[in-house]
Amino acid sequence: MTPAIKLLQRERVAHTVHSYVHDTHADSFGNEAVEKLGLDATQVFKTLLASTETHELLVAIVPVAGQLDLKALAHAAGCRKCEMAAVDAAQRATGYLVGGISPLGQKKRLRTFIDASAQALATIHVSAGRRGLEVALSPRDLATLCDAHFTVLERPR
Repeated sequence: MTPAIKLLQRERVAHTVHSYVHDTHADSFGNEAVEKLGLDATQVFKTLLASTETHELLVAIVPVAGQLDLKALAHAAGCRKCEMAAVDAAQRATGYLVGGISPLGQKKRLRTFIDASAQALATIHVSAGRRGLEVALSPRDLATLCDAHFTVLERPR
């Protein structure tokens, strides 16, 4: 059981865990979850970490079909610019491996931002803390547990 699932159970938050056999050759962890679990891509969100100019790590939760707008994240965080965090820094801060980073139950409490599109959905899916493991919960519950802010983070197409 992952720290993310333990947190959900401890806080008695309604959730559903979905698992699938992860393909080590998959080129997109989020899209793999969509395909293997037969989910709607608009409801599956990826957890990304970015670093500010002061080296603060930020968590951004965006739809798997979209792309993170780093300028929008920087604006939401009140900093000048952001870049994607180094893999080792992301793994060290969260306690999870890339491809299985959950916004829940991370080792360090990081400022977290959820794309505003999640607010229109009753349920979203995020990583449950391991490749091949997803958890469905309400966006509001996710925001509460992560002390997250909703903001537009997805890059316009």
